[in-house]
Formats: sequence, C-alpha cells, structure tokens
Amino acid sequence: MPPAPSDRPSNPPFDRPFDLLVVGDANPDVVLGPVPRDLAYGQREQLVERADLVLGGSAAIMACGAARLGLRVAFAGRVGDDPAGAFVRTALTARGVDTSALTTDPELATPLTAVLTRGADRAILTAPGCLAATGPGDVPDALLAGTRHVHAASFFLMPRLAGALAEVFARARELGATTSLDTNDDPSGRWDPELLDPVLNVTDQLLPNAAEARALTGVARGVAEAAAALARRGPLVVVKNSAEGALAHDGTRVTAAPALPVEPLDTVGAGDSFDAGFVAAVLRGLGLADALAVAAVCGSLSTRGRGGTEAQPTWDEAVARVPGAGASEARGVTGVTGITGVTGVSA
Repeated sequence: MPPAPSDRPSNPPFDRPFDLLVVGDANPDVVLGPVPRDLAYGQREQLVERADLVLGGSAAIMACGAARLGLRVAFAGRVGDDPAGAFVRTALTARGVDTSALTTDPELATPLTAVLTRGADRAILTAPGCLAATGPGDVPDALLAGTRHVHAASFFLMPRLAGALAEVFARARELGATTSLDTNDDPSGRWDPELLDPVLNVTDQLLPNAAEARALTGVARGVAEAAAALARRGPLVVVKNSAEGALAHDGTRVTAAPALPVEPLDTVGAGDSFDAGFVAAVLRGLGLADALAVAAVCGSLSTRGRGGTEAQPTWDEAVARVPGAGASEARGVTGVTGITGVTGVSA
C-alpha cells in the first residue's frame, strides 16, 4: 500500500555531506530559434536568429538550480569520454555541483540535444548516447547514505535505471533520505504504469508538468483530476502548469500557486528550476503552500535567460518575488513566514 501523507518521511537531518543527490541525465543542449514555421528538407539552408550551446538535461539543470539556491548538491549519472562530456562536467562543477559520481563511459558518447524554439513552445531532438547505459551501479551507496534527499529525472530515457529506481529509492529511504521524481516525457508514448508504479510507492514527491500528468493517468480533462489520480498511487503530486502556475495534491486537498508574471526569453529548463525550488524549500522546512509558491517563482525567473541555468535565481532572489513576502522573514532558513499568497481547497 502507498504511504498515507502523514506516514511519509519527515525532513531528514542536516548532519550529512549533501542536502541533495540528483540522479539522471546531463548533456549539452544546442538551442536554436525561433525556427521557421516549416522546416525545409532537400538540403535547403534556413537561418535562425540565435543559437546557444548550454548545459542541458533535466537532472543537470535541476542540480544547478538547487546549488544556486544554496543546497549542497551531488550528481550521479553518466557522460562519454568526449568533448561533450568534458563540457558537461566543467559546467556542473562551475555551478557548485559535486561531480565525483559522474561516471565517464569508455565506449558510448555523451547525450546531445537540439532544442528548436518557437515562441513559448519547443521541439526537442535527443541522441541518447550513454543514457541507456546509466543504471543503479552509477549511484554509490555512500552517496545515498550521505544525502538528505534524492531526486531522479528523465525516467523514461534511462531504462536500466528506471527498472531499478524503486530499489534505489527504497534504499535511500532506508538510510533516512526523502525522494522525488520528475519523469519528463516518454518518447515511446507508452507511459508504462507497470514500470512506474513500484517507484511511486517509494517516491515522496512526484513533479510532472500538466501534459505529463495527463499522459501518466490517461486523464484528458482537468489538471487537478490528473493530480488526484496520481496521488492515489502514493506520492505527493506537484504539477507544473506553465503560465497557470502550479498545484499540489496530497491525496485529500489541492493547493495552488500562481506563476510569476515575466516576459520569457527562453523557457527551456523552467520546469527543472521549479523542481529545484520546491525541493530546496521543503528541505529548508517550508510548508506545502510556501514551498509551492517559491517553486513557481523559481520556474518563472529561470525564463529570463538563455538555456536552463543562466537565469536561475538565488534563494534571496526567489523569496523576494513571492507574493506577500517580507524581505527579512522570507530569508529564514527554517521557514518562510507570511509568504503563502496561495490557498488550499478541498478536492
């Protein structure tokens, strides 16, 4: 049986080397756009206004966002023995993420993603490289024992890790850590519940976007209905809903937070920055409504720059933009008082 909300682990202790271990994908992103309405084949060359080479991968962007927010972050995953892998390792290290558990694959290439942007939308093309080889052996037990929280991302891109993630999360919980998962998209379109459900049984926080929440449940209507269906499968469900903000469902109640109005420059990685904000807020001891509000601000502010990491906010920058935040009380480490600006409603 999935744990009831009251049975979920409380905040783990501070006396560990790391606050957060992030497990998953890390790769360069080549972001191009805005792309023409129709891409022309037949060896036609088309021009775009801009191209950027940036750090990508949902897990890597989330790790950088959490480090920017002041958490002590370690990363476990896999890159190739190639210039792209060196780029990834350097970029993570420069942003304060420990990469001692970032394995170098001696044979397979580093994943590489091309992101084609058009307004707020984007198409994503990924060559998975060594992602398929990423597995539970890339997650050292010593790191599980040395962190307060374990987050995994891009579940469906790493089949070896996905098949063993329930055991990894169960071990993390046994060692006193809490867990979270952002599945991201499933390129196969299967959204396999038999693969996912054992993981949800040992996941404290599930962090899909609205489209993913619907796909994971087959619920085509309201986001809250999809969140409720996922919450019945075990975790606290926190759904990112673009300009509509976000909502959380704990199995009995819905809590909502608005997005921060910004003029987005690039929305790549906004959901991963949201994840970082939510996990950081929870680990600082904030309640659900406050954590959701901080996360929504983190996701919004990240869209001010190119790529997923350039504009990620610090903790002070984030809480200062939460509706109703008091400048001094919002910076507290153990909680944010008076910044909710959100309401919990029965559902």
